[in-house]
Amino acid sequence: MIKLTFCLTRLPHLSREAFQRYWIETHGPLVASVADTLLIRRYVQLHSLPEAANATIRASRDAPPEYDGVAELWFDSLEAIAANGQRAEAQAAAALLLQDERRFIDLPKSPLWWGEERTIVG
Repeated sequence: MIKLTFCLTRLPHLSREAFQRYWIETHGPLVASVADTLLIRRYVQLHSLPEAANATIRASRDAPPEYDGVAELWFDSLEAIAANGQRAEAQAAAALLLQDERRFIDLPKSPLWWGEERTIVG
């Protein structure tokens, strides 16, 4: 299994609440609608709590501001993703998601990467 982790920063004109509402109510169902086409095995949204809830732990580590959320998407392998990416249907689905992401995510401030999970506890 391979996982895409996407740390989301909202566009400046959106409140955290508006961002998270759009993400769960609009973008989430859109991802679900193309999951089979894109070979997505699992999709999870991690919504950050209000800034005040994070202030103490951030201060204890001199940490930067939190992200507005994290998306996690699981796939079988990078090879499967690459092969699937050659299909017109997958290209159209990926373009649809990117178009929607531009409506609420500040993409240049939202890092993403491929990784493999290594369970330590649980």
